[in-house]
Amino acid sequence: MDSLELILHPVRLRIMWALSGERVRTTSELCELLPDVPKTTLYRHVGLLADGGLLEVAGEQRVRGMVERHYRLRRDAMNIDLDTARSMSLDDHRHGFAAAMAALLAEFNAYLERPGADPAADRVGYRQGTLWLRPEEMEEVALELRDVLRARARNGPGEERRPYLMSAIFFPTEDRGGPDDGRGGADEGGGGPDEGRGGAGEGRGGAGVTP
Repeated sequence: MDSLELILHPVRLRIMWALSGERVRTTSELCELLPDVPKTTLYRHVGLLADGGLLEVAGEQRVRGMVERHYRLRRDAMNIDLDTARSMSLDDHRHGFAAAMAALLAEFNAYLERPGADPAADRVGYRQGTLWLRPEEMEEVALELRDVLRARARNGPGEERRPYLMSAIFFPTEDRGGPDDGRGGADEGGGGPDEGRGGAGEGRGGAGVTP
């Protein structure tokens, strides 16, 4: 199983998200974080990620006569570089998008099930909108988002920080040269890009194509 196939799976994505920020966790701790995933399933996927080189063993300890491993996500393990993205077939992209959406939905449901969940106080955002962009402008947007997120990408746990899952989705909704309705720019009101509350996964935060 290659790295791309390993990454693009809902459960494995969630395991890697849980280990972002250079956190070290045991499989038992991951089971507590993902209570909706059967333990046997989670153990199997942790094993696949470790065997595939995306997780590394940070330490071991003996607990009740058994060896318990502490896992760490390998740096840049979740990045899909541009060459790999270009080699993906349409079916690969369809499968990858479905896996990412399934993982995102599962994480959001898990968040809502936690005691004290407060989307307004937590500044939860999932607004969607449309930007009219030339190809070079789309490239500029991608680079600008990367630079903004890199400023925070090295943050780790502590200092009252909590992990926020950020997911960027970009795709054109019409063919090149589609009809112009005279409303260029971001949708106003209920549909525009979410300011300060959404974002793009970069580097260690989420699987994605590195611009």
